[in-house]
Formats: sequence, structure tokens, C-alpha cells
Amino acid sequence: MLISDRFLITYRASIMQFTVKNRLPGMFPYREFAQDGGLMTYGPDNTDMHRRAATYVAKILGGAKPADLPMEQPTKFEPVINVKTAQALGLTIPPSVLARADEVIQ
Repeated sequence: MLISDRFLITYRASIMQFTVKNRLPGMFPYREFAQDGGLMTYGPDNTDMHRRAATYVAKILGGAKPADLPMEQPTKFEPVINVKTAQALGLTIPPSVLARADEVIQ
């Protein structure tokens, strides 16, 4: 399992090729990792987080003091599974797990 890091995000395609070539199943923080060949991801929905950040900007531009605004945590997480990678690794993803995924990459 990899955590979010600028280096890992920058080189994710190479890292995903390495994991598949060496038959290493992995879980990653953002959907882009699965789109680049990683087995699965589970992380915050970045689109939702950016949308919510816009409400903060609107509040600040409306006169709110940033220090008075509450700290927020992500509330929407998206599981993504790459079935093609699972097959390359010789893994079978149970239908119950596939049904819970926000996206299944064939």
C-alpha cells in the first residue's frame, strides 16, 4: 500500500508498470493509480474535495476569517478496481467487492 506523495504521483505510471511486471498487488490512494495499471485504489474523491474547497473560497471572499472556518475532512471516498490488472496477477476479485467499487476498470 502506497501513501500519497508528490514523488509517487509524478512517477505513478512507472511504479504501476513495476508492480504488474513483478506481480505485486497494490492498493493506492487515488483513482489515477488504478487507471495507470494499479490493482485498486481507495481514497478521497478529489473532485468532491475541490468542489467543497470552492465553498471555503466563497466564504473568505464574502468576508469570513479563515481562522474561524472549521477544519473539514474528506467525506466521500471512492474504491476503484482494475480487473485487467487483477487478471494479470492471477487474482479473482469477488463479485461482492466489484459491486461496491465506484469504478471497475476492464
